[in-house]
Amino acid sequence: MPARAGLSSAEDDTVSGQLVAAEGLPWPPSVGDFYPPDVAGPWVTKFGIMIWLAVALLIIFFMLAYRKPKLVPGKAQWYAESVYGLVRDNIAREQMGNTGIRFAPYFTVLFSFIVLTNVFSIVPGLQISPNSHIAFPIVLSLISYVMYLYVGVRKHGLAKYLKMMLILPGVPWPMHFLLIPIEFLQNFIVRPVTLALRLFANMFAGHLLLLVFTVGGFVMLASDSIFVQVTSVFSFAMAIVMAFFELLVAVLQAYVFVTLSANYVGSSLADEH
Repeated sequence: MPARAGLSSAEDDTVSGQLVAAEGLPWPPSVGDFYPPDVAGPWVTKFGIMIWLAVALLIIFFMLAYRKPKLVPGKAQWYAESVYGLVRDNIAREQMGNTGIRFAPYFTVLFSFIVLTNVFSIVPGLQISPNSHIAFPIVLSLISYVMYLYVGVRKHGLAKYLKMMLILPGVPWPMHFLLIPIEFLQNFIVRPVTLALRLFANMFAGHLLLLVFTVGGFVMLASDSIFVQVTSVFSFAMAIVMAFFELLVAVLQAYVFVTLSANYVGSSLADEH
């Protein structure tokens, strides 16, 4: 159905839903229901507020944790050092060797930020992760992608870096006509795209599952059938289970995103292909 004059398709879906709901007819949710409405025009959105909230919380946490560092750390300092130690030893050093230690602060901030914004998906009142909107994973991916290119060009020089990334050693020269485009797509296009899509798809799917079980439970509870009302308990129970599963996915996807980022940066610093 074409959108009404002066309305976007999402706004038109919302208006249509209100009209159908007013008539007492069932109305399936649309994209306009999935994403929260603007708070104060297009420049102040719920997603934007959550991003700034995550930035503020992380700044406050690390400032308080290291305000007065002690040899025997308190709880806040211990938590901060644990996160840093996890990223430094299990991600940066594992993927990049000792060279990765100097990148550990960046990867620690990236990991903490993604975990926090992912966990927003199960926080009452927020109940959605900004990373379930493709724009935010794209920005995070681009930051790592720029670092990936910058450190490689800075270490090897542009010509040597492109040669290292595009030309496989020991391959007959006619094969390069086939392999160079493949290597270009893999190293310069596929890597940042898949990095963003992996995070987006997992958080989008998780939020969608939570929405299905939660809304489904309320719909079943409002049914005229007592049997359907009773079975709504199972839908609510699944929503609770999925919330805990979403917490696990939130941490896991942050770990995967940062691990792949470290791997890509490490490949740019490597002396061989």
